[in-house]
Amino acid sequence: MIIDLMYFNGCPHWRQVLNHLESLRNDPGGFEIRLVEVATPEAADAWHFHGSPSVAINGVDPFSNPQDPVGLTCRTYESDQGMTGSPTREQLRQAIISAK
Repeated sequence: MIIDLMYFNGCPHWRQVLNHLESLRNDPGGFEIRLVEVATPEAADAWHFHGSPSVAINGVDPFSNPQDPVGLTCRTYESDQGMTGSPTREQLRQAIISAK
């Protein structure tokens, strides 16, 4: 399994997602994490980048909606604590389990 963590340098929340993914990598099955810096509008289009941070598990962003705009922007996620700048560790864990 490959997980792409897409981000742009102006958004600080991608580091939290990386920490969560690294802590989950040792779960049974494991996965590879690829960091993808999205630096241009063309790259955002090519990666179907819905904002930073974005996660694609085997090429699929489990947190996106097809109507979400593509572009260089910060992204928000809904959690039990309200809106946040990154998915929670548990949300990521559930997305990984669902993708297996």
